[in-house]
Amino acid sequence: MTGSDMLMRIDDAGRVIECSPLACELFGWDAADVAGRSVGALLDGAVAEGERHRPGGGADSMLVRSVPAGSSKVWEVRAAAGAVSKQDLAILRAMFTQSPVGLHVLDDRLRIVRVNTATRGLRDVPAESLVGRVFGEAFRLMAPEKEEETAREVLASGRPALDRLVRSLMGAVGRRPRVYSVSYARLESECGEVLGLIVSTVDVTERERALQRLETLEHVRGCVGERLEVVAVCEELADAVVPAFSGIVVVEVIEDVVRGEEPPLAPVDRDIPLRRAAFRGLRSAYPVGEVRKLPYGTPFSRVLTDLRPRLVPVEPDSIWLEADPARAESIQRSCAHSLIVAPLSVRGEALGAVSFYRYRDEDPFDEADVALASDICAHAALCIENARRYTRERTIAATVKRRLLPQQPATPSTVAISHLHIPGPGGGGAWFDVIELAGARTALILGDVSGRGMDTATTMGQLRTALHSLAALDLEPDELMARLSDTAARLAEEREALPSGDPLHRVPLAAGCLIVVYDSVEQKCAIVRAGHPKPFAVLPDGSAATMCVPAGPVLAGKGSAPFPATAVSLPPGSTLAMINEDLPVPLGPLLETGARRPLGDLCDALAYALRDANDKEKMVLLARIEALPADQVLTCPLPAEPRAAPLARAAVRRQLETWKIDEETSFTTELIASELVGNAVRYGAPPIRLRLILDRQLTCEVSDTASSAPHLKHARTIDENGRGLFIIANLADNWGTRYYADEKTVWAQQTVGAT
Repeated sequence: MTGSDMLMRIDDAGRVIECSPLACELFGWDAADVAGRSVGALLDGAVAEGERHRPGGGADSMLVRSVPAGSSKVWEVRAAAGAVSKQDLAILRAMFTQSPVGLHVLDDRLRIVRVNTATRGLRDVPAESLVGRVFGEAFRLMAPEKEEETAREVLASGRPALDRLVRSLMGAVGRRPRVYSVSYARLESECGEVLGLIVSTVDVTERERALQRLETLEHVRGCVGERLEVVAVCEELADAVVPAFSGIVVVEVIEDVVRGEEPPLAPVDRDIPLRRAAFRGLRSAYPVGEVRKLPYGTPFSRVLTDLRPRLVPVEPDSIWLEADPARAESIQRSCAHSLIVAPLSVRGEALGAVSFYRYRDEDPFDEADVALASDICAHAALCIENARRYTRERTIAATVKRRLLPQQPATPSTVAISHLHIPGPGGGGAWFDVIELAGARTALILGDVSGRGMDTATTMGQLRTALHSLAALDLEPDELMARLSDTAARLAEEREALPSGDPLHRVPLAAGCLIVVYDSVEQKCAIVRAGHPKPFAVLPDGSAATMCVPAGPVLAGKGSAPFPATAVSLPPGSTLAMINEDLPVPLGPLLETGARRPLGDLCDALAYALRDANDKEKMVLLARIEALPADQVLTCPLPAEPRAAPLARAAVRRQLETWKIDEETSFTTELIASELVGNAVRYGAPPIRLRLILDRQLTCEVSDTASSAPHLKHARTIDENGRGLFIIANLADNWGTRYYADEKTVWAQQTVGAT
């Protein structure tokens, strides 16, 4: 036979003369039985010249024509244009016998008519058991109604539905549910008649599980480690893996790690306790937060020995369950059947262990899940290690800060003190000081260094030390603040001079301060502030108001703007409130209601009102001021004449007798007063004033209007003068000079001894 499209040759009587292999393949004939048979019987229908015939199970179309053959006529049957070729048949044969993609031919009632060999492999059942069954039922799909609806939409519209992910129910015993990628396409005849559907299925279970593992790992990496607290990281881990990876999870961390201490190297000693930091599931064997040692001879203790994850089958007769009865009971009640125990470790150091359980109808773990659990725990361990280091640094910084803050704040007799400290996340640099000054005065100081950590704590300590040194010079508040700012500027320059790789080099120094100096004799406050909010004052009658104090620049600020000081008179019994930043609640109403309440109660009320305001560190210093009794002060004007010294000694003697001061102290005070007055007469300018103040110390002050500063000299043996301040420095506990706008005061202090 000639021509690739030739199907057969028949004689004038309709008997087959010759038949091609293509026709036999197309119509399903046996080549040995075709020759000589009637083509009408073979085709089950008449064949006429020029007529297209479509047999029930063969080619779509064929063309019949007559050709001369000597005295008779021979009929040739050729495949019409678009008919199935040998290549088409080969492709179909390969698709139904060799393709890894499952193929299903469905009729218009969605029943399986034919399947390929891959389909039988997917279901692991013979083909005859699938033919005639509805597609959704044959594969036991989880949502057969939805798939039937999709198939009927394809039948009706002709639009294919491609790559639909469909899940099956649990298969035979030991066979896990599968995930298939299903595509639907409509089958049509050449004339457009709907014959049914062709459905392709690909088992993508492993692909989907791998994608799910990647998604779980990415979710863990995105969610775990947002907070810098060890227990918080454990909570984040538990939330991230349940239920995405396991139904139950237990996170146990070595107790020293929670406190920020160094983790132990593996193998971990059996006496080291662990804290149950997080749990998600049905029933916890032990309360969350409990600290206990792990029983020896269990997967949980073994994993801390070699830091190797384990896939552990959970069976009623597992011998390791006997070592931990409480956990065994919890596992039994939860119906857990599969367990992975993975270590939390970094650089060979053990941080803890994580137990992943699956229970009831959940799929058991496999080796791929063990690898995923290891990756999850590796990321969680890094986050826990970061949190541990942060906790350690924060603990050290807090310890340093506590040591740098006043351990026993001064308690002046005329000022009652109470403070409220609300630590922020990571600590901070807020601090306060109460410094007793000469002349029954008290310096109240509230400062704040921006930032957190060790660097902030040490900077705070440097500024506080500098402030104490400057306060010993008895400077006025504005000058004290200016010199403190100069110190802060030098510290800022040191930061800028650090190598560029030093983290502190990129952190500018920013600090604020508020200084109030209260004079209990004059009943006045001198106030200066640098960057801090204005102080509050609550008068004895309960009225409260913000004190109008002009703002100065922040410490170490650019420029040379001054720090203006403000003098305010306050009646005894008034309460001052100093804050390091504006509070989220009005401070006035809280203080007005407690004008006469103990300061400790006021601090408690503030703490209750600020219970949710812990985003930043807050420091509140409360001070209730009182006046020094008038009978504890002697003020005596003196003439600018040599007789001023004897007058001063007599006045001092009488007053000390009234105060019942011992003779030795009285004699020393007379001598000090005489020397101070003598210097004022010789080197000062009138008017001259002597003042004795009896508080916790006895202070002798001599004031004059000269601006010259006294200098301590070491007189030689033959010198007739120059020994006054040298004598005072040896007799007094402390001495100094205080300058005002129009006068200076030289003072000396002694410890009081009563008769």
